[in-house]
Amino acid sequence: MPFLKFLYILWGMLNYNELKPGIVFVWKDEPWLVLEYQFLRMQQRKPVARTKIRNLKNGKVLDQTFHYGDSFEEAEITRRSVKYLYNNRGQYWFSDIDNPANRFSLGEDTVGNTGKFIKENTEVTIIEFDENVIGVELPIKVELSVKEAPPSIKGGTASGGTKPVILETGMSVNVPMFISTGDIVRVNTQTGEYVERTEKAK
Repeated sequence: MPFLKFLYILWGMLNYNELKPGIVFVWKDEPWLVLEYQFLRMQQRKPVARTKIRNLKNGKVLDQTFHYGDSFEEAEITRRSVKYLYNNRGQYWFSDIDNPANRFSLGEDTVGNTGKFIKENTEVTIIEFDENVIGVELPIKVELSVKEAPPSIKGGTASGGTKPVILETGMSVNVPMFISTGDIVRVNTQTGEYVERTEKAK
């Protein structure tokens, strides 16, 4: 075993070529989640790791290249399920699953864009780092009902143009022309884009 790798294991550190998707590490004193990873061997140069990483505090996504010799502390984060209750004046209120009387709120700076996709009285996951809540985690895709929509066009297809609609959370999203008020649609929480209709309004 190379001596440098031995030291990384001894100190509980991550080598630059261990930043695989799903790993959470500390960089610039903040926790980052690895979304994509590519290990490249360069001719007559030391190999590099090209990554796409997301800041778990503010949601910022970066394309970042790390080099031979770079090492990182693996972030100790915890996840726990809570119930989202409601949003009032920029404060998102939650309660513990096992103890509904224990309520707490998170500001918009912590919840971030995730707040656009959360339905009231649904279970979500919060992420904690250094005993502080740093974010709210949702599945990549969620289903939401269409609250307001311009009149649909019969025979409209996904390639026949789009229109903006308002979802039950208040979020606006562009959808195909055939989507109507009351339809249930699937939305990508990472891109904020329409994916498909899962249920037609009755």
